[in-house]
Amino acid sequence: MAAPSHQGEAVEAEGSAGRRGSSGVEVVLSPDPTVPAPLCPHGPTLLFVKVNQGIEETRRFYACSACRDRKDCSFFQWEDEKLSEARLAAREAHNRRCQPPLTRMQCVERYLKFIELRLSQRKFCQRCQQLLLPEDWAEHREHQVLGDISVTQLKRPSHLLYPLENKKTNAQYLFADRSCQFLVDLLSTLGFRRVLCVGTPRLHELIRLKASDDKESNIKSLLLDIDFRYSQFYMEDSFCHYNMFNHHFFDGKAALEKCRAFLQEDEGKGVIMVTDPPFGGLVEPLAVTFKKLIALWKEGQSQDDSRKELPIFWIFPYFFESRIRQFFPSFCMLDYQVDYDNHVLYKHGKTGRKQSPVRIFTNIPPNKIILPTEEGYRFCPLCQRYVSLENQHCEHCDSCTSKDGRKWNHCFLCKKCVKPSWIHCTVCSYCAAPHHSCGGPKDGCFVCGELDHKRTTCPNISSSQRANKAVRKQKQRKSNKMELETTKGQSMNHTSVRRKKKRRERAHQYLCS
Repeated sequence: MAAPSHQGEAVEAEGSAGRRGSSGVEVVLSPDPTVPAPLCPHGPTLLFVKVNQGIEETRRFYACSACRDRKDCSFFQWEDEKLSEARLAAREAHNRRCQPPLTRMQCVERYLKFIELRLSQRKFCQRCQQLLLPEDWAEHREHQVLGDISVTQLKRPSHLLYPLENKKTNAQYLFADRSCQFLVDLLSTLGFRRVLCVGTPRLHELIRLKASDDKESNIKSLLLDIDFRYSQFYMEDSFCHYNMFNHHFFDGKAALEKCRAFLQEDEGKGVIMVTDPPFGGLVEPLAVTFKKLIALWKEGQSQDDSRKELPIFWIFPYFFESRIRQFFPSFCMLDYQVDYDNHVLYKHGKTGRKQSPVRIFTNIPPNKIILPTEEGYRFCPLCQRYVSLENQHCEHCDSCTSKDGRKWNHCFLCKKCVKPSWIHCTVCSYCAAPHHSCGGPKDGCFVCGELDHKRTTCPNISSSQRANKAVRKQKQRKSNKMELETTKGQSMNHTSVRRKKKRRERAHQYLCS
């Protein structure tokens, strides 16, 4: 999630700000520790600075850590801005209004009452996304309500709740059962006994289901997630309302201590962190947060174990590899393709460029991780790791070089392997897509700087820009159709034309809002 835009400007996302010839916004990773960041509904804000032509502008500002668009969280404050007591009081009141309607303790009490109800009395309001007690029924009489909520359904709340698919704020794309089962089996095979699930609710569910159904399974799980709706389904020892972009526990010190105790149990042995952040999120604040969780874990280590690392699975698109390794040099990227139930593109079985770009980054040695051969993975004896079937070993690079699941070709001029569709450009002196612009940015995508995709397909591009482009294309198609029909001599009713025009205008306003 990039920073919210200021005064309607589209914020250039991660990686763009530091490149010559570009402009954008960067997060300030080392703000003055003596100056507390102001609060928004999502916790402490982050400090950002605008960058133009690689030079930082002097005036910095605070913005929401969790929302890119100002319409999702309107917080904005210049770093040197002095606020009146009235404005501070109004902001505090606004922050309180934006908090969940129930406290963590109230949610626990309601859940304990709910599971004691008879099956016929267990109801769930789909409109309000809330478990209902009998005293709530009258208030939700006109809503769409599910009845007979079973224990199995309570154990899988991600199937009851509507996914939050705003990729800039929650981006709640849920693991497909195939990927989720693979992760659970892998964690068990590697011998982990505790899993800190940061933004992975479906993995958390499956771990708990396996533990309840299989007496031999002793894996425990703690879910940290920004979606407060999960508070309805879990006790305090299995869920914390949490913002991974600023390491903020919404329920305060008690939740932080739960997380600390979970990480440090058994002197920190047998625990792993698995995280699946929104793909539009900035790597920098995520890395800072994960290092804080690592520090929590290390507090329970003896001096003899000070060199050990907290095992981590960071699930993210492959084109963020260089950014992740900048903060975690020991990480490597596995070839396993993670897919999602509710994402139109990230599905298993697709080929070519339609394959899921989501991978697992980890500090666990790859030779310890076995990928399923029945899904098209093979073991490379030279690399000593599992790779995708078409990821062929390059004798010149001495590595299986493919990143996207296709066979890459070696370029002797670039002295490295490149995508099969790329050609060596004599003007740019490197390999690029056949129809690239030689006069354009020399470092790939203008938004994030990666070399393997263009700005139009960048996961960090503003959705408002995508929406405007989609609206323009839609209007052009309809305009062409109307001209064709007019040419054929088909008369159109003027009232119908005006009605269609108003519908187009409303659609445009909705997509751009």
